[in-house]
Amino acid sequence: MEKQKKRRGDRRDGRLLRELDSLHFITGIIYPNRCDNEAYISLRVDLTAINEYLARLNETETEFPYTMFHIVVAALIKTITLRPKLNRFIVNSNFYQRNEVSASFVVKKQFSDKGAEALAFLHSREDFCLQDVHQYIRSQVTECRSEKVDSSTENMDILNKLPRWLGKAAVKFIMFLDKHGWVPQDMIATDPYYSSVVLSNLGSIKLKCGYHHLTNWGTCSLFCIIGEKALRPFFDDQGQAAMRETLDLGLTIDERLADGYYYSKSVRLLKYLLEHPWELEKPMKEEVQYE
Repeated sequence: MEKQKKRRGDRRDGRLLRELDSLHFITGIIYPNRCDNEAYISLRVDLTAINEYLARLNETETEFPYTMFHIVVAALIKTITLRPKLNRFIVNSNFYQRNEVSASFVVKKQFSDKGAEALAFLHSREDFCLQDVHQYIRSQVTECRSEKVDSSTENMDILNKLPRWLGKAAVKFIMFLDKHGWVPQDMIATDPYYSSVVLSNLGSIKLKCGYHHLTNWGTCSLFCIIGEKALRPFFDDQGQAAMRETLDLGLTIDERLADGYYYSKSVRLLKYLLEHPWELEKPMKEEVQYE
């Protein structure tokens, strides 16, 4: 992503968009809250190509096998890289273009009712490919499942130990800082709501795909739910049905950032990448012919 000189009004994590059309300029003012402007898009993916591709990759990768989750993360990062309006956010009624593409997710340290959770944060680069994402996730999961506590959780623990009245006052002050982009970096270093996209793999805990809200806290404008895999019928041109393994994704977006046509093309790109996963071996910045 091309770096530009910081100007007055820019944030640490994003560049103020000064050349907006009138509609989007007004929209950020009269609809100031992200949670009031959510749109939900569902996407069903045929996993035939992904399953074959993963089997081929894992012939040599046995220590930390590639999974469907790695493919989805890489496909989302490439989609956001190639469709930069997905990487915008609105805070304090201003539009910003994020400085980097990032993804975040929660790692369960142990699959049990009392198992603790840790926050994983992936900072992408334009020259990243699927293999880089796989290695990054491997390092993040290893670190999250260790005894080490991530910085955002550590700061939340400190606030939780304060007297309740003081803790509430401190959080409200931090929310004021959040509105202006002044929250100390250490507090939000692994905060998922400061990433380009948050992912939740509900399929890993045997749940179907569904809706998840955005938040007014932070800057994240895209949430992706990954559902449980299931066999479903596909019909050919003659009406003959064949059962195929499929995956449902649920995308919650901030509808203020772009129009429906832009989002429609973005979803078609994401679907194409998931059904042609070998395209993810190319750098994130490399264009894809999907229409």
